[in-house]
Amino acid sequence: MSTVLSSFDTWKKFLGDRVAAAKNAGIGEDTITKLAFEIGEFLDNKVDPKNEEERVLKELWDVGSESERHCMASLMVKLAEQNQ
Repeated sequence: MSTVLSSFDTWKKFLGDRVAAAKNAGIGEDTITKLAFEIGEFLDNKVDPKNEEERVLKELWDVGSESERHCMASLMVKLAEQNQ
């Protein structure tokens, strides 16, 4: 995973591939967004950002309310979809 986190572009591509795989497996957009929120919570608590973009996302996540974090998760899914 460290290679994936070394570059933000690599991270977006990785996420895009995973979102596409989930959709191909029949997982709906709402479920994918809920999973993105859970992954965001995990990353916030367990993973130190590896680049400036990840640091910005972490800082925004930290100051956001739960509903704002859900919005960020949804936006990350959309960003990932554009980068597959």
